[in-house]
Amino acid sequence: MVKRRLLRMADATQLVVVLIVLVLPIAWTFLSAFKPRTEVAAIPPRLFFTPTLDNFIELFSRNDFLHNTLNSLIVAGGSTLLGLVLGVPAAFAIAWHRMSWPATATLFARMAPGTLFLLPWLMMFSKINLVGGYLVLILTHAVITLPIVIWVLLPYFDALPRELVEAAQIDGARQDQTLRLVVLPIAMPGVVVASILSFVFSWNYFLFALVLSGIETKTAIVASFNFIGEGVTNWGALMAAAVVIALPPLILTLLIQRRLVGGLAAGAVKG
Repeated sequence: MVKRRLLRMADATQLVVVLIVLVLPIAWTFLSAFKPRTEVAAIPPRLFFTPTLDNFIELFSRNDFLHNTLNSLIVAGGSTLLGLVLGVPAAFAIAWHRMSWPATATLFARMAPGTLFLLPWLMMFSKINLVGGYLVLILTHAVITLPIVIWVLLPYFDALPRELVEAAQIDGARQDQTLRLVVLPIAMPGVVVASILSFVFSWNYFLFALVLSGIETKTAIVASFNFIGEGVTNWGALMAAAVVIALPPLILTLLIQRRLVGGLAAGAVKG
């Protein structure tokens, strides 16, 4: 009994430490966004203050941050859709033919540092006048979303009974019909998980948008760095920008958290 209590106390202590490490910076950022500008960077931090919306007013009135946020939605949504369009059939083909090297190749592209791609892409897309547009950002962010889609869906397609696909083929279904009508309904939890993860990773990615975007296509996470200057940082507006950037993925995750957790668990079991 004593040993069990000690183990429970140790588990509880570890959980508290992890929660503090994860939740404290988030809570600090959210609180700082509503603090007066002079109190944001105060040390020690002030827990009691008069909330204000001045940081958000400055964020949206003096800067075109709403347009930057819309740019992020377009890029993240477009790259997620492109990743699904390319990744779903690719993952099914890899699982069906039991090939591993294509999946490994896409994983290498995801794990490689983004700077590895920047100069070739900048030169290549400059030659065809795509730098500064939405298309170049969506295409480059597919390097992030495509491997996520493939690797999340592989366990689902690996566990798919081959008899179902063969039965559909015997009935005369084309490959696209088999994938759309037979395979995808079964793997839909994995598609949801892949979509969420792809959107969040693309939404938060900084490097490609920094170099390849233009004035009209600058994303929110890139625009937020405008508040960091040489020797002077507008911490209030920066914290407000951080809250705005964090809200869409957070809301999306909270709305479908059950399906997200269930899909991850199902993929782990099926793998």
